[in-house]
Amino acid sequence: MKIFTSLFLLASTAFLGTAQEPVTPGTPGPKATADAVAQTAASVPADAIVLSVGDDKFTRAQYENLIAQLPGQAQQAAQGPNKRKVAEQIAELKAMAQEARKRKMEQQPGVQQLIRLQVDQALAGLLFKDIESNTKTDDATVKAYYDAHKDQFEEAKASHILIRYQGSSVPLRQGQKDLSQEEALAKATEIRKKLVTGGSFSDMAKAESDDTGSGANGGSLGTFGHGQMVPEFEKAAFTAPVGQISEPIKTQFGYHLIKVEERKSKTFDEVKDEIAKKIKPQQAQKSVEDIRKQSGITINEAYFGK
Repeated sequence: MKIFTSLFLLASTAFLGTAQEPVTPGTPGPKATADAVAQTAASVPADAIVLSVGDDKFTRAQYENLIAQLPGQAQQAAQGPNKRKVAEQIAELKAMAQEARKRKMEQQPGVQQLIRLQVDQALAGLLFKDIESNTKTDDATVKAYYDAHKDQFEEAKASHILIRYQGSSVPLRQGQKDLSQEEALAKATEIRKKLVTGGSFSDMAKAESDDTGSGANGGSLGTFGHGQMVPEFEKAAFTAPVGQISEPIKTQFGYHLIKVEERKSKTFDEVKDEIAKKIKPQQAQKSVEDIRKQSGITINEAYFGK
């Protein structure tokens, strides 16, 4: 049985550790289900009891206030498709704690120290959340970040033809031979020769690409940024000359022929809000460092080491 040491850890674990059920045709997806739950929850009065464990009871208002104190990721878990699962785990936590009190476990040596540490954990989390929410990000700081990380905001528009080889996670197309790596490379090289001598990339992708999803669209992958493709593919997509056909690029999926149609960077105005949100925790961390310096921390190096 999982026993969580704090509500923060409980909600975070629920969010990170619960896999989405696969959606089958004709069944509502996670968003549809979450929307339906949200509509039903909105009709519950604020003073209605929504969760009770023995003598511990939560009204809707009290429960939502508790959830509002959790970190952002944990809040998403408690308000999204896993809403009920988080409530069940809170109930389990409460039930276990009630039983522990019946057994007077809080009176055991060292337990009070553990309880104080968990209270400190909760308070530290709330303080950081408060610091972060009150941190102001001026345009000069945001612009400096943009200038120093422009490559992060670069986008490429590209198409590809994939020739899979044995062991690839890409399904083998019906009627196709399961090629060795050498055979796949030879096929990709032959296709490239046809393309550079005037062959239609779109037609070839439809006929030959083992990525049937993009192949049906002439190999088009649309527009993507850094971190969205496997490293070997990304490197080629952001370095290959625009309009030319790349040499075969090997990835875990097979050999790719890549044609970059366009590369551009998002403007500062397009990403400034995104950057401001991203650097807020970094700026808040500076305040945490100031608190550390002012608190007079002393660590015994003879015991802990340097």
